[in-house]
Amino acid sequence: MNRLTGLGLLWPYLKPYRGKVVLATLSLMVAAGTVLAFGACLRALIDLGFAQGRPDILNYALASLLAVAVVLAIASGTRFYLVSWLGERVVGDLRKDLFAHVVRLGPAWFEIKRSGDVMSRISADAQLIEQVIGSSASVALRNSLMCAGGIVMLIVTNPKLALMALAVVPLTVAPIVLFGRKVRALSREAQARMADMVSEGGETLDAVRTVQAFAQEDRAAQSFGQATERAFVAAVRRITRRAIMTTLVIFIVFAAVGFLLWMGGHDVLTGRISAGDLTAFVFYAVLVASSGGAISETIGDLQRASGAAERLAELAAEPPVLVEPANPMSLPRPTQGTVAFEGVSFRYPTRPDSLALDRFDLAVAPGETVAIVGPSGAGKTTVFNLLLRFYDPEAGTVRLDGVDIRELRFAELRRALAIVPQEPVLFSASVADNIRYGRPDASDSEVRAAADAASATGFIETLPQGFATDLGVRGLRLSGGQRQRLAIARALLCDPAVLLLDEATSALDAESELAVQQALDRLMHKRTTLVIAHRLATVQKADRIVVVDGGRVVDVGRHADLVRRGGLYARLAELQFNLPAAAD
Repeated sequence: MNRLTGLGLLWPYLKPYRGKVVLATLSLMVAAGTVLAFGACLRALIDLGFAQGRPDILNYALASLLAVAVVLAIASGTRFYLVSWLGERVVGDLRKDLFAHVVRLGPAWFEIKRSGDVMSRISADAQLIEQVIGSSASVALRNSLMCAGGIVMLIVTNPKLALMALAVVPLTVAPIVLFGRKVRALSREAQARMADMVSEGGETLDAVRTVQAFAQEDRAAQSFGQATERAFVAAVRRITRRAIMTTLVIFIVFAAVGFLLWMGGHDVLTGRISAGDLTAFVFYAVLVASSGGAISETIGDLQRASGAAERLAELAAEPPVLVEPANPMSLPRPTQGTVAFEGVSFRYPTRPDSLALDRFDLAVAPGETVAIVGPSGAGKTTVFNLLLRFYDPEAGTVRLDGVDIRELRFAELRRALAIVPQEPVLFSASVADNIRYGRPDASDSEVRAAADAASATGFIETLPQGFATDLGVRGLRLSGGQRQRLAIARALLCDPAVLLLDEATSALDAESELAVQQALDRLMHKRTTLVIAHRLATVQKADRIVVVDGGRVVDVGRHADLVRRGGLYARLAELQFNLPAAAD
């Protein structure tokens, strides 16, 4: 019992529902009390009804039993409803808080954590908590009350036999203490293996097209099967320990009951106690024994839930990598879109030995379009990650309209920015909801206007329900160009001061690229734009091209000037853009 400290996580969630907790406890106490009253009814029935041959006593005893049964039924039903409601409500609140906490932890945290493990904690571990609140805890408390009340009634009924029964208690408690700690540790291990299994399966299903494209279905199934077996082995180890503990407790308790029956039977034969007293004593002894057995089982559930609660507490205690300022500043109104990187150096947490940006400097004027080009790993995407404040630089400053972005609230900073990624993310929602993702309050007419500007209305209207069509998981029902235009419409609807284009046309065919590029031209008009570009059309239209290599700016200029100067950009133009080095 002293190993259930992890369940302390639940008290703040139970506190708002104190009234229902009190009512559930009262119902539980009434139910336990009525069960104990059955023993007194049995004693009266045997000693006064049977022994004295009085029908009126039999009638009274029957009426008493029926009254007790009615009270027990009502109290038990009330208790069941209240504790079940509390279990569902508390776990719902816990899940909401945990998910709200996790989505604020930032990309750096997710680089080292598997999303499947996180969701396993929020779903499977939390389900164990619901089982404890909605069942195990009330069962443990009810049986504890009946066990304690039964012991009191045993003493009242026959002190000598009761003292002998109490001598067995240490033998009953010993297995719980000895096995309890190990059961709790094994429960935690079993939950961890279950999380690994969920993560393994989720990762495979997310990449099912790749799995099938490389004909690796058997390998994926084998890998998931191995994860399942590891979860099974861990669960069996936990079950084995718990089964041994339960077996010992029940054997000791019921062996003691048998011994007490033997002793009590001799007392009845010698006339020291009445048959009614023995019957009541046996009833209370069986009640104490069954309650003790139930408690030993529920302790296993409580220990398992305690391990789950510790895993949830660890998740809730994860500190956010980035925090908002205590006294945030505000951006000028209207926001102009001036961007400045001043001596910025940065390393990714998972790659601490290499600088992604090394004393990086860049100034972008309002309304200017700047293309960032360079070889893979040069630091292009890192520029966007830092501007969006997914990470903070280890040295230097990133400014928006002259304000250090670390002095801004996340929401205000990111409202001023919009990104169109190379692989746009769409959600299992309608077309309209996906477009208005950045502005949930946008009207239908505003959504349609954004779709028109993104050259997306044409294909949207061919969908079965038009703007109301559900796109399914990740929008895979659409082509790459269609998904890209929805991402552009989403960015247009946000009306950002600064637009970030991350190779937005690099994966498209020529026809889709033309439609997307026309939409991008409208989106970029009179707006500060940073472009990570591989396609020549976007590079040629840029006001400036910034060439990045090794996390530093190595050259700046327009396309023709950079090609004429030779160097890295000229080689990229020849290799990436399929241009002769002498092109101008």
